[in-house]
Amino acid sequence: MEEILLKVRDFADKAHGTQMRKYTPERYIVHPVRVMETVRSYSNKLPMLAAALLHDVLEDTPVSQEEMLRFLKEVMTLEDAEETLRLVIEMTDVFIKEDYPKLNRKHRKQKEAERIAETSPDAQTIKYADILDNCSKIAVLSPGFAPKYLRECLAILNVTDKGDQLLYAKALNAVKNSLGNLK
Repeated sequence: MEEILLKVRDFADKAHGTQMRKYTPERYIVHPVRVMETVRSYSNKLPMLAAALLHDVLEDTPVSQEEMLRFLKEVMTLEDAEETLRLVIEMTDVFIKEDYPKLNRKHRKQKEAERIAETSPDAQTIKYADILDNCSKIAVLSPGFAPKYLRECLAILNVTDKGDQLLYAKALNAVKNSLGNLK
């Protein structure tokens, strides 16, 4: 499994290219790797771990679903490849500015939270890990944006209760603590 995850990590890293993390000097790949490591503390399912590594690829890079599936089928079973892609699709924002220019950020994020509420328990578990990693330093690195972002995370957590409950509690606690530290 480690060899497969290394190949998936390399694919994600290549897809993200020179992209950097917002508010930090880190290469983007460090974020999906941390998300995957968090998920790994709660599940050892290959599709979940691979999807954690790939969770922003469709959203933030030119890689298509077809390209991703073609790659995944080269490194894992067809069943795992299809499950990984399904999870990545579930993790990919649908209500983006480019596709919904008439909706403001608040409404897009509200619709996105409603959409995420309908995703699978595995996708929600990955989302908790994503939120946990994203909110860990935002209050320090972007104090102006942090309140809005953390409230958006809280709105998602308020409607997603199907994932791993221990990770959910950890993410909820982290968001609430970060919000509390801003005051």
